[in-house]
Amino acid sequence: MIQFYNTLTKKKEEFTPFNKDFVGIYSCGPTVYNYAHIGNLRSYIFADVLKRVLTYFGYNVKHVMNVTDVGHLTGDDDEGEDKLQKASASSGIDPYEIARHYEKIFFEDLEKLNIILPTVKCRATEHIEDMQKMVAKLLADGFAYETDQAIYFDITKFPTYTQLSGQKLDDKVVGARDEVNEDPQKKHPQDFSIWFKAKGRFANHIMKWPSPWGEGFPGWHIECSAMSIKYLGETFDIHTGGEDHIWVHHPNEIAQSECYTGKKFVRYWLHGAFLVVGKDDSDEEVKMSKSEGNFLRLQTIIDNGFLPVHYRMMCVSSHYRSKLTFTNKSLTAAKNAYENIRDFISRAVQIGGEKPSWVAEYVQKFEDAISDDLNMPVAMAVMNEMIKKAQETKEYNILEELYKFDEVFGLGFKEIAESSASLEDEVQKLIDERKVARKNKDFKRADEIRQELLEKGIVLEDTREGTLWHKV
Repeated sequence: MIQFYNTLTKKKEEFTPFNKDFVGIYSCGPTVYNYAHIGNLRSYIFADVLKRVLTYFGYNVKHVMNVTDVGHLTGDDDEGEDKLQKASASSGIDPYEIARHYEKIFFEDLEKLNIILPTVKCRATEHIEDMQKMVAKLLADGFAYETDQAIYFDITKFPTYTQLSGQKLDDKVVGARDEVNEDPQKKHPQDFSIWFKAKGRFANHIMKWPSPWGEGFPGWHIECSAMSIKYLGETFDIHTGGEDHIWVHHPNEIAQSECYTGKKFVRYWLHGAFLVVGKDDSDEEVKMSKSEGNFLRLQTIIDNGFLPVHYRMMCVSSHYRSKLTFTNKSLTAAKNAYENIRDFISRAVQIGGEKPSWVAEYVQKFEDAISDDLNMPVAMAVMNEMIKKAQETKEYNILEELYKFDEVFGLGFKEIAESSASLEDEVQKLIDERKVARKNKDFKRADEIRQELLEKGIVLEDTREGTLWHKV
């Protein structure tokens, strides 16, 4: 039995798929006006683990991710200016060119992190007609209204608007920015735009389309509803995103989608916690943010001598609903943990042997952990315990189980094993020559070969099981 913590109901619930043919997952994708930072990428690693767990248990997963290349304002509450428009104005580069540039790098980052790409990748600019159809029906059915500046969704027409966030509407109003001054025809401060007109503050907007309400462009929130419904149906299983979406974006999606279809929109809402930036010598923590200019790219990690898989190791060792603090120290610890596993796999490939009788209990513990709301810290601990027992008992043949676990972890264990099993002929000859030299007590030559191999990145270790090696 798989259980997920459902943000909508505030409790763990048994997962039962809505559709017998596939599990539908929608993940809020990037707004491609800048590089994704490693905090953003943590959210996609979480969604990848979710998808891998479902696949592990035999489900066919259909995963949809949007690319927001228009309509996402600098504030989530319809405030500020379009992020692509702003980036274009500051750089002098066409917004479409900006979007394609950062979209390409985003998906390259996903691949570097061993993230399985979504089944469907959908750009907002290629689904304007779907969004306009939704806006028109919401207007016709009385759930939205038109002003001189925009089409707004009327939140008073959706009584359960605050169910996801758990806030009272009065509290949201008190904390809201007073936008009535910006649009005096707006009825309620929390009403949100589903279509912006290219006039007033958006008169010079570059990315705009003809519509029944004049030229304009979609609101950010309507994009996700229109595209998720198009590809997954009016009701689907799981919607993922960062915890920052709990307060505005996802409540807006629910409201407009359920008023549009008259059906339940999403059955399970899963939200990942923030990654915060810490300092190795301080308790200070700061949320990573592009707007604050304190974000780190995946490329920054690579430039600092780490591999993308080291960052993935750090993320999959934590629980997706727990805040994760990023420091050089924590990343180094993840790197060391990964390298220890790599060394074990290299050793296990060389030693072989019979399969231990005790591995089944670890597989069961692992499956219990990943079934319990993706409890990856426990799953990782189970794997480490299994490796430790293999070392203690000298029963190393647990590779099949490690490969199975890695269907969820996504750390490339099979690739490590294949690399370990495919030494170049000349290197293998040197190892064999050293064995002969040691047998003949020619320790000078044996030491020369050890050093020669070290220069090739091969470390030798003489053990009771024979001479073992691993790559550095």
